[in-house]
Amino acid sequence: METVWVIINVLVLLMLTGILYWMQKKHFSFTKRVFAGLGLGVLFGAILQFIYSAESDVIAESSQWFNLIGYGYVRLLQMMVIPLIMVSIISAIMNLKGGRNLGKMSGLIIAVLILTTGVAASVGIATTLTFNLSAENIQAGAAEHEQGLLLEEKLGDVGDQTLPQQILEFIPSNPFADMTGERKSSTIAVVIFSAFIGIALLGLDRKQPEQAETFRSMIRALYAVVMRMVTLILRLTPYGILALMAKTIASTDLQVILDLIDFVLASYVALIVMFIIHMILLLLFRYNPMVYIRKALPVLTFAFTSRSSAASIPMSVQTQNKKLGVQEGIANLSASLGATMGQNGCAGIYPAMLAVMIAPTAGIDPTDWTFILTLIVVVMISSFGVAGVGGGATFASLIVLSTMNLPVALAGLLISVEPLIDMGRTALNVNGSMTAGMITGRIMKEVDEEVFKDRNQDIDIMQT
Repeated sequence: METVWVIINVLVLLMLTGILYWMQKKHFSFTKRVFAGLGLGVLFGAILQFIYSAESDVIAESSQWFNLIGYGYVRLLQMMVIPLIMVSIISAIMNLKGGRNLGKMSGLIIAVLILTTGVAASVGIATTLTFNLSAENIQAGAAEHEQGLLLEEKLGDVGDQTLPQQILEFIPSNPFADMTGERKSSTIAVVIFSAFIGIALLGLDRKQPEQAETFRSMIRALYAVVMRMVTLILRLTPYGILALMAKTIASTDLQVILDLIDFVLASYVALIVMFIIHMILLLLFRYNPMVYIRKALPVLTFAFTSRSSAASIPMSVQTQNKKLGVQEGIANLSASLGATMGQNGCAGIYPAMLAVMIAPTAGIDPTDWTFILTLIVVVMISSFGVAGVGGGATFASLIVLSTMNLPVALAGLLISVEPLIDMGRTALNVNGSMTAGMITGRIMKEVDEEVFKDRNQDIDIMQT
C-alpha cells in the first residue's frame, strides 16, 4: 500500500511541475514562476506532512523521487560554478583597456566585501548576545548527533593548520585539480588562477597583440557558451524549488523548528539589520535605496529561493549593468568575487553566531572583548574562498570554530533549520556583492546615472 501512496505523491508533484510549465508557456515572468514554485512546494509539503508524518516511510521514499528534480537541479548549479567564475573573472579583467585601474577596482571590491563581512560578524555577535542564545540549551537528537560527527569528519586536516597555513592554501599549486573542487579552498584558488590569466592577457596586448586578440575571441566565445548554459539551467529554477521545498517541508519536524525558533528569529533579525546597513552605505554613496531595492528584487528573490550565490552571478551582472548603470567590468568582478569571498550571510553572520553560542560550552566568556575582536578578525580572514553554493556556510563555520578552538560538532545542532536560514543568508550574500559593485562604481565614476534613474528598465535574464 505504501508504494501506491508514493506513486500518487510523485504524480501530484509531476502535475504541479505541469502547472509551472504551463505558466512558462503563457509567458509568466520568471519571478512569478519562482514564487509559484515556492508556494506550491510549501503547500504540497505541508499537505504531505499533515497526511503522513515527517518520519513516515512514505515521505522518505517519496523524497527520493523528489530529489531527482530538486537535487538534480542543485547538481546542475554546482556543475556551472567553476566555469562560471573562471570566464567571469577573465572577461572582467580582459575588458579593461590596458589594465586601467584593475588594481584599484579589485582592491575596492575586495575591501568592501571583507569589511562588510566584519560588520556582519559584529551584527551576528550582538544579535546572539541580545537573544541570549547558547548551544547549552539545545537538545540534540539522533540527526543532530550524526551531523555533528559528520562535521568533525569534514574538518579533517583543517583543525591542525595554523591561520597562515590556511591562507597559504588559497594559492593554487595545481589549478586543474582545483577546478575539480579537490580542496576546500579550490574556489578561491580558481579565482586567483583566472585573475593571473586575465592579467597575462593584458600584458600580451602590448607584446603580441595578434595572439592576444585570438585568445580574447576564444574567451568571448566560451563566455557566451557558459552564459547560455547557465541560462538554460536557471530556467529550471521554479521546478527545482518546487521539489526542494516540498521535500524540505514534508520531512521537517515542525516541533524541532519550534524548539529552535529563537535561533531562526535571531538569524533573520541579524540578516535584516545587515541589509539595512547595506542600504545606509548606498545612501552614503548617493544612491536611492528604494530605486535599488525595486530593481534588485528579482535577483534577491532568485538568490533566496535557489540558495546559490554562484548561480546568481549572471542575474547580478545584468542587473548591475543594465538596471543600475554599473560598468560591466565592475559588475562582473563584484558578482564573481562576491560568490567566493566576503559573503556577509554565510561567512559573516552565521559563523559568528555559532561561535558565540558554542563558546560557553568550552568555558569561554562570549562577552570578553578579546574573544569578540579575535572572532571578528578570524571571520573576515576565513571569508575568503567560501563557495557560493549549498554548504559554504558550513565550511566557513568549520574554519572559524576550529581556529577559535571551539568544538565543531555542536554546529550540527542546527541542522533542522539550516535550509530555512540559508535562504536569507544567500540573499544577503548577493546583496553584499551588488553593494560592493555599486560603491566601487561610484568611487571610480563608472556609473551611468541615467540608467540608474530610468524607471522603465526591466531586464529579465530568462528572456536573453
